Amino acid sequence: MPSFFYNDSEFIVRTGGWDVIRKLPDGKTVMVGANLFEGLSPAEAEAKARLLVRATNPVGVKIVGPDVNHPSKIGDLKIVGPDVAHPNFVYWDKDSTSFPKGS
Repeated sequence: MPSFFYNDSEFIVRTGGWDVIRKLPDGKTVMVGANLFEGLSPAEAEAKARLLVRATNPVGVKIVGPDVNHPSKIGDLKIVGPDVAHPNFVYWDKDSTSFPKGS
């Protein structure tokens, strides 16, 4: 099973189903993704796993509003944010205009 470190965290690419696993400092593991790279060679699966880990675990903070017209790509995965063109605001002291009481 190939493993690599990114941002002081160890990640393991388990062959068979090409699962990506994060190994925690206490020895426990967390599944990052399962059966992601079926049909790929071990080198290709590890390269794609590295790209996935870098995209989903950024170093630093990047704040970008969702853009439904331009989805984010993480390797071969396409992530489409929620459509916030008409957000529903919730007020503590009155009914929401989107969902008034009795609806």
